[in-house]
Amino acid sequence: MNKLALAKRVQILAMLCEGSSMRSISRIADVSINTVGKLLVEAGEACLAIHDETVRNVKASRIQCDEIWSFCYAKQKNVADAKAAPDGAGDVWTWTAIDADTKLMVSYFVGDRSGESAMIVMDDLRARLANRVQLTTDGHKAYLEAVEGAFGADVDYAQLVKLYGSIGGAGPEKRYSPADCTGIKKVRREGNPDIAHVSTSHVERMNLSIRMQNRRFTRLTNAFSKKLDNHIHALALYFAFYNFCRIHKTLRVTPAMAAGITDHLWSLDDIVAKIDAMAPEPKPRGPYRKRENSN
Repeated sequence: MNKLALAKRVQILAMLCEGSSMRSISRIADVSINTVGKLLVEAGEACLAIHDETVRNVKASRIQCDEIWSFCYAKQKNVADAKAAPDGAGDVWTWTAIDADTKLMVSYFVGDRSGESAMIVMDDLRARLANRVQLTTDGHKAYLEAVEGAFGADVDYAQLVKLYGSIGGAGPEKRYSPADCTGIKKVRREGNPDIAHVSTSHVERMNLSIRMQNRRFTRLTNAFSKKLDNHIHALALYFAFYNFCRIHKTLRVTPAMAAGITDHLWSLDDIVAKIDAMAPEPKPRGPYRKRENSN
């Protein structure tokens, strides 16, 4: 079975992590776009396994959660009229939970913005934590039942509710400019959260990094994901690279090192090694049979 050289695979993964499009990667690396897509799938599956196996028993103090919007194949309002829309087409929400101190991406989930998705990410977050934490979310109502179901009373939980004003005018600025935040409310929901630390600033900054460094999140372009599975795999690769391979400028170590779940800096070679470890055993080839001469 043909396999790309290690250096070539690392080069492709590095460009994927830096937000390059798949077609530009295929041109720069001089490989087929199908090769890039296949490697993305393999890397995504490997990174999902790395996160599931490694990000466990996390000792944290403050967790911040948020959701970031994108879409697959077509925006939700256009799915009904889209031609051959696949499963998963429409709005896609990425739920994130980050440790405010170590900047570790503790948990994430790709789904819709429903209460069911909130329950999935909260259950996953609870399973990865080693101790009681202070939890802050935005004012999305789906969090209330999800946090109660996952943590019960074993959490100090508050919501940061932002108040927005209307945008005046009828020009292009109304379409492209967000509404002005006119105030915030900090609401205690469970336990005894420290109001001074009720904040979503770190997770919102993380959402900005996701949007800036993942081509699939770029607004007003044709770079959006066409398949939900590829969207999930691209995010899994990005989060593994962020947690384990990239040194945080403020911390001067990776988030995984700051959180104590690894003692060394990873590289993309480690992700390639995981890909190879998860690859199925090659099937034995049948006996060679010499073609008979028909003359």
